[in-house]
Order: sequence, then C-alpha cells, then structure tokens
Amino acid sequence: MKRRMINSLLGVVLVVVAVFCVPLALVEKRTIVNSAQDRVDAAAVRVLALVENRINAGEPVNARAFDNQVTEGSYVEVQIPGTSVVSSGERPTGGHLLKAVERGNSGEVVTVEQSREDVDHEIANMLLLLGVVALLAVQAAVALAVWQAKRLARPLTDLAETAERLGSGDPRPRDRRYGVPELDRVAEVLDVSAERIARMLTAERRLAADASHQLRTPLTALSMRLEEITALAEDPETVKEEANIALQQVERLTDVVQRLLTTQRDPRSPTAVAFDLDEVIKQQVEEWGPSLRETGRVLSLEGLHGVTAVGTPGTVAQVLATLIENSLMHGAGTITLRVRPSGTSVVVEVQDQGAGVPADLGNRVFERAVSGRNSTGIGLAVARDLAEADGGRLELLSLKPPVFALFLGRSHED
Repeated sequence: MKRRMINSLLGVVLVVVAVFCVPLALVEKRTIVNSAQDRVDAAAVRVLALVENRINAGEPVNARAFDNQVTEGSYVEVQIPGTSVVSSGERPTGGHLLKAVERGNSGEVVTVEQSREDVDHEIANMLLLLGVVALLAVQAAVALAVWQAKRLARPLTDLAETAERLGSGDPRPRDRRYGVPELDRVAEVLDVSAERIARMLTAERRLAADASHQLRTPLTALSMRLEEITALAEDPETVKEEANIALQQVERLTDVVQRLLTTQRDPRSPTAVAFDLDEVIKQQVEEWGPSLRETGRVLSLEGLHGVTAVGTPGTVAQVLATLIENSLMHGAGTITLRVRPSGTSVVVEVQDQGAGVPADLGNRVFERAVSGRNSTGIGLAVARDLAEADGGRLELLSLKPPVFALFLGRSHED
C-alpha cells in the first residue's frame, strides 16, 4: 500500500510539473529571444538616428560616430549611397544570429547583427533553473508521499493487529484514534466489537464456572443415592423408592441446567409462581440426608409451616442447596433451617454452629473468587445471582453464628 501511495502521489506531481514547466519553459524561451531581438532593433534605430544627424549636418559618417552604440558581440554596418560601407565590431559567425535592418530617408541602410551565444546561455540557465525547481518539487513530493504513506499505513497496521488480537481471543479494546475520521470510525467499531466479545467470553466462562459448581452438588447427591440403591438391592420396595427419589433428583438436575442457561441468556426474565415452601424444604432434607448422616451432622427445621412463597421452586431449591452445602463445608454442628415472616416477605434462614464468617470478609463472601477457606468462591455468588434473578434476595444477617437469609415474596393467599 505504501508503494502504491508513493507512486500515485509521485505520478500526480510529475504530471503537474510537466503541465506547468514545459509551457513555462517555452514562454520563457520566447521571452528571452524577443527581448534580445528588441535590444538589437533598438540599437539599429539609435545608429540610424546618429547617421541621419551627421548627414543632415554635413559631417562625415565613420565608425567612431557610433562606436559607443556597439555592444560586445555586436556588429554594425552602415551603407550610404555613393560612399563606402562603414562598419564597427566583429561580424559574428554561425547560422543563428539576431539581426536588425533599418533604412533612412536618404537611402542609408543600417544593419546590426548579434550572436545568439548569450541568448542561448541565458535560455540554458533558465532551463537549468526550471529543472532544479522541478527536481526539488519531485523530491518534496516523494518526501511528502513517504510521510503520508507512513501516517496512513501505521494506523492500518495497528487496526490489522487489533483485528488479529480479536481473532486470537484477546478482546481488550485499545482506545486508539488516529486523527483520520474514516480510520477512527473503524477503530471505534473494533473497540465496540472487542467490548462485546469480551462480555460474551466473560458470560461463557461464567456460565461454565457456574454450571460446574452448581451441578456438583446434585450430582454428588445422586451418586450417593445410587450407592444406597446398590446397597439395598435385595429389597425391591426400597430400591423402587430410592430409584424414584433418584429420578426426582435427575429432574431437579435438569431444572438446574435449564435455570442456569435461562439466567445466562436473560437474567431479568423470572418465572416466579406461588409454590409450597414446605415441599422445597422437604426435598432438601431428603437430598442432603445421606451427606448429613455420613458427616454426623443434623439438619433442624424451625419456624413457620404451610407457607406459600412466590418464586421459582427450582431456583429456591438451588439457593438453599448452596447454603446447606456451604454450612457442611465451612461450618460445624447442627444446621438450622428456619422459616419466618418479614413484612410482606418470607425469610428462610440457614444457620450453623461453626466459627462463622471472618470479619474482614463480611458481605464480600458474595463476590466471585472471594472465599475464606480455600473454596472456589463461586457458590454464594451464583446463589445471590439466582435469587435476584428470581425476584428475591440473599443476604448475610450475622457473621457469628453465621446466618444466611433468603428473602422471598409471600403469596397473598397466606
């Protein structure tokens, strides 16, 4: 591209130089020749005037009478009828001469001749000057073309690198502008695209992290349930019951995946309905029973019963599962699941008897990648996002003992 720009600008300058310099050289040449011819004509007129004055005064006409009118390189010849030819200067040789002839009233003829050597020298100097000017113009054009090509090529190279970075998965916007409206527009579009790609990549990575974290708990519970089915294979009724529970867990697992995808696509599109909160809590008790027995922990239920809450059962179950898992991993002692009213809302609190949340963390436990005990730091962040997307909210009410509260809307039928 640089070579094309340089060649284009250089071609334009050469055309301009040719269009202007050639006619100018021809005009200047004609001007120089005409000026020299005018000088020769003027000299012939002056000599003729001197000759006529002498003839009228009866004085002899000789070379001394007009020597002062003869310039270097000029030759003057005077022919008077009845007398010999009078001349002054050295007659120039060569075919190209400047010549002027003037005739007087008495028949006298004055001839002035001058060599074109000085004229040709002056024309050569003029052509040399025009050539130097043209050469300087071409050099200036080349320098300008190189500078302009670099000025335009650098942003294009920069934009190409930006596009290449976008294609290689580095969507950081560069926020560079170049002072050229068209290039600035391209840079702006690339920056907007980079931000959009960055948001998409962040969303995809977040979805993968959320899905891997949120699916771990139901898969673990399902695995433990299947192990119990295997251990009770001799009792068909028990196997059937456990299998039904396992199928319910698979359905809840499917609901978790669907909910994650829905929240990822549009976090502001809740599908809240009125549901029986006791059913969701009972489901959690059954699902976490094997894990609680294995660790020697107890899940205690307190507070209201028969409450109709407003929300998405699958989302509420997922948030409660995250809170129970958090108590199992980081807490100790009995896990208390308490349901209480709060104005027009119903609050589900999850509390344990562990050391609690460190004071330097506080509500930062809901931030991603923030954890006090070497965990992923994703679970509580995802739980809060799910709760807010469902129209509720998740808060930390107490650091020690640790009390997490899920606020849900309450049906007016209660």
